[in-house]
Amino acid sequence: MNNHGPTLTLLSFGHKHGPAPPADLVFDARPLPNPYWVEELRPRHGLEPEIAAYVLQHPAGERFLALHLELLRFYLELEATRNQHREAITIAVGCTGGRHRSPALTEALAAALADASLPGQINTRHRDIDKQ
Repeated sequence: MNNHGPTLTLLSFGHKHGPAPPADLVFDARPLPNPYWVEELRPRHGLEPEIAAYVLQHPAGERFLALHLELLRFYLELEATRNQHREAITIAVGCTGGRHRSPALTEALAAALADASLPGQINTRHRDIDKQ
């Protein structure tokens, strides 16, 4: 990418609160283990370390993150070779309610992409994190 790369917005959402928001890529985290079904974790959200650990340290969560990060790096490399660079790219990550898995994964993907020192700004948003 050039020194003025696109603004990346990573957005979490819950499928039960409506369709996926407009995005260039949409990832589905519903097959991953869900903290919602652990009573003491249910009221918490994916920005809390305990929830992020529950999602991301499970073997399926680790693999999901690694595979999607590899895909995103490849996608962004291809995007950088285009003659017409886009100013913004949106990546949406959905789970059932948008409270646990998708926020944790959205933040982890954003952090990993930031660590890759990609040009451009990286933003995260969580559409449904406060909904029950």
